[in-house]
Formats: sequence, structure tokens, C-alpha cells
Amino acid sequence: MIRSSSRLCLIVSSLVFAFWASSDSNAQDWTRFHGPNGSGYIADGKIPDSWTADDEAWSAELPGGGISSPVAWGDKVFLLAADPKTAVRHVLAYQLSSGKQLWDNTFDSVPHHLHKRNRFAASTPCCDEKFVYVAWSEPQHTTVSCLTHEGELVWQRDLGRWQSQHGFATSPMLYEDFVIVFDSQQARQLKPGETAGESKMVALNRQTGQMVWETPLETTNVCYGTPCVYQPAGGAAQLVDANTGNGLFGLDPKTGKMLWNMKVFRSRCCSSPVVAGDLVLGSAGSGGGGNHLVAVRPGEEPTEAYRVERGAPYVPTSVVVGDMAFLCGDNGVATCIDVNSGEPHWTRRIGGTISSSPIVVGDKLLTIDMDGKATVLRAGKNFEKLGTADLHGNVQATPAYTQGYLLLRSENRLTAIGPKRL
Repeated sequence: MIRSSSRLCLIVSSLVFAFWASSDSNAQDWTRFHGPNGSGYIADGKIPDSWTADDEAWSAELPGGGISSPVAWGDKVFLLAADPKTAVRHVLAYQLSSGKQLWDNTFDSVPHHLHKRNRFAASTPCCDEKFVYVAWSEPQHTTVSCLTHEGELVWQRDLGRWQSQHGFATSPMLYEDFVIVFDSQQARQLKPGETAGESKMVALNRQTGQMVWETPLETTNVCYGTPCVYQPAGGAAQLVDANTGNGLFGLDPKTGKMLWNMKVFRSRCCSSPVVAGDLVLGSAGSGGGGNHLVAVRPGEEPTEAYRVERGAPYVPTSVVVGDMAFLCGDNGVATCIDVNSGEPHWTRRIGGTISSSPIVVGDKLLTIDMDGKATVLRAGKNFEKLGTADLHGNVQATPAYTQGYLLLRSENRLTAIGPKRL
């Protein structure tokens, strides 16, 4: 069932945005979870050291809760929300320059068990110049949908049942003509009568939703990392991801063939891998601790370069900037390491419990704890705290940055820090 609201835009706001964006050298779109190639890094942008409600360009109340992170293309922002009781999913679009809701398409669903921190709107969309792609699950169905930028449904694909202790949180990503979905499921700690899931990586044609390839993966713990692209020197691009059973692994993105894998993790992978030169970094852990980050050098015979056992994240994805990697542990401890050796430059407790992934804009590192306290640090080899802000709500979504706007999603609200409309 789909319902659409008005798609009218404010003409004045659009003209203001068009003039401003055309004069801004940092007009990069934020099209997937954790930004360009999942890196969480925009080199040329600017964010404030701190801010208050008076500094907001706009703020919009969402028609449901969630932890889905915003993505953006041009003057449109996309994200998911859901009714916490009925599990009805909202696919939402807002005008970046004004905060005006452009449309809200709703899809009926079936309520089911979730981890206390999870939500029915947990997956982050991805988008291109024409379409936005979204995913969610219920016990018997895993649905991937494609909608136009005007909110019209183009296609849907059912990947089958979903088996998990904690619920769905997989975010799709795009590679050339494919929508890539990491369909990781659970085989351990099942309840009586439950059947182990079947984990796989799936590529769908982005125009039609038809299956292009499907690669079986080892099913252990359900894992949630969004793949990224690793480009080896002199070689073909690879899709890399992380799970408990296969460890860090690389696939041929055109065929799905497994190129390499290295079993380096003791527990569940909730974070997404990031590329650091000729290394791929991934992390694993649990709510009870034992978190570890591992750097692997890919190849036909991959090698482990180093591992970090203290200060490693479980849920948050790390950020790599040059020869530095910034880790934000779930326990509120931030660390900067040398990306080539794993040795720490600094480690500081910044407080709170963190599920949102940090991002770096320009030379500033932004991290937000679950109570909505944002901390801005200098993204450098020497620790420097620049400021704080308060989002006044539960925050697990990862911030986005595009066209000079910092997009912040709390449970029921989407806020933009940036140029104010006239």
C-alpha cells in the first residue's frame, strides 16, 4: 500500500539553493551509508565547532521513529521512518534547502521482535541521479525497493525470509549498474523451532530489480556492514565486506566470485569496513565487550597487518583520513591511530554510549552519543576538543554532509545545519 503527499517545492528556496550550490566548490552528494564509498570523509567541507537551535537552517519532525541515516542527491534528502507499533515503513523525501517535506510513501509491514536498540527503520537508503533504493525485512520477507526521486515505486524484489536475533539493519549500496545487498543472517543461538538463515551477497539490476548474481556466505552471526569498493594498484575493483564466518573478504563486483577472505574476527560485525590505502579495516565485538579492529592487506594470500584490541568499535564505523584512522568506541572512548601500524596517536574518553558512526568534514571529527550529545574534535594527530552541541533526543543514525549542510537525524527529527533559506 502506497500513499503520496504533495510534491510541490518552494520555488524561491530552490532558486536560492541553486545559486548557492553552484558557487560552492564542495557540492558532493552523500549517496549511501557513511558517505562516499563508506569513508565518512569529505575533505573540503566545513562544520561549526558547536551550535544551538538558533543555528539550524531547518528542522522537521518525522512521521515515525528510526535510526536510518539520511542520504542526499542535489536538493533532495531521503531517509526511512517507521511506526514502532505497526511497523509501517515511511520512505521520505525532504528539500535540502528548505526542509519542506516533498513526499511520504508508506508500506505496510508486520511487527516482529527487535533488539532494544534496533528500530523498524534501521536501514539507510542509497540513491543515484534518478532513483532511491531502500530495504527492510519482516520474518518471511526481505524487501528491496526502488523509487523515483518523485516517490513513485519502480520495482520491488523479495529476497526471502530473514533470520536474526536483533532484526534488520542492512543498508544497500550501488556499484555501476548494480544494487548490492549484504543479506547476512543468523545460525547461532536460535530459539526452539527456528531454522538457520542463509547468508549471501546479492547484486540486483538497478533498473529492473532482477537478480544479477548471488554469492553464498558462511552463516554464523547476523552482521550488518555495508560493502565498500577496494581498488588495488594495477588491478580490478573489488567489493569488500566483513562478517563473523568469512572474516574480511573481497568479491568480484561483476560476477560475485569470492576473490579472497581471511577469518580474523571472534564475534559479530556490526560496523562497515573502510579502505586505507592498500589495507582494509574492519571491526567486531559484542555488547559485553571484546571489541577488536583488524587491518588486512588483500590479495590471493591476504595477510593481517595488525589488530587493535583496546578502544576498538563494535557498532560505529571508523573513519580514515590520510595516514590516520579515527575510532569511536561504543563506550565513548575516541582514538586516533596510525593507519599503517595501528599505533595510537591519542586516546580520550569523550563520554556517553555511541552507536552513530563518526564522520570527518574538512579537519573536524564529529561524533554523537545516544543521548544526542555531539562532540567536535580536531581530526589530527594531537587531541583537540573544539566544541559540543545537543540534539535533545536519542541518536543512533550517522550524520551526513552535502552541499554545505550537516544533516542530523535523531529518533523522530531531521535537522540541517547550514545556509538558511530567505
